[in-house]
Amino acid sequence: MGVNLDRSRTAVSLAHRFGAVWAAIGHVPGEHAPPDIDALRMLAIDERVVAIGEVGLEFEEPGAPPHDIQQERLDRLFGVAVELDLPVSIHNRGAATELLEIIDSHQGLRGVMHYFALDWDWAQRFLALGFYLSFAGLVTRPSRHTLRDVVKQCPADRLLLETDSPYGNAHKRMGVPNRPAYLLDTAQLVAELRDVSLDELGAQETANALALFQRMR
Repeated sequence: MGVNLDRSRTAVSLAHRFGAVWAAIGHVPGEHAPPDIDALRMLAIDERVVAIGEVGLEFEEPGAPPHDIQQERLDRLFGVAVELDLPVSIHNRGAATELLEIIDSHQGLRGVMHYFALDWDWAQRFLALGFYLSFAGLVTRPSRHTLRDVVKQCPADRLLLETDSPYGNAHKRMGVPNRPAYLLDTAQLVAELRDVSLDELGAQETANALALFQRMR
């Protein structure tokens, strides 16, 4: 997952080196330098790139760029995604209303709400726009009853799992860096919450990933 141009280039390079790895190119909203849209577009054409992300809005981090600048940049990045028919992976902190408005203004935009942490009311609004919801280790924390309710109610064909490595650890691994192998921690709880077997969840997750990240097929 790319967070700026340099890291996006690294992601693409890794995707070419390892067959099991696919890349997304992006520009996180906390970056102060503006995104190089032309350079990102050229990277996104690569056959190993499956999404535009991480992109989004960051309204809670002190020192992040002004809200209007973030929204203008995101609008341009969404334009690239629609132009190239790529899904987006969206970062959201404190900006759900604004994100809904920008998503709705780009006909044909599709993607996933990365590290979803809101309640079912908000979940339904993003689902209504055709988006997927992705859950990380946050849901394993015992206090997250509202988020667990979302996991239970999310349509099976719109649910994704992630680690957000090296962050987003499951409750039992707090204090150590996260890694992709730890996705199992979240998957085990999600399977339990949804009353399905781990194998059934795995098959559904594979189908969902292939449906959204179409270049992986």
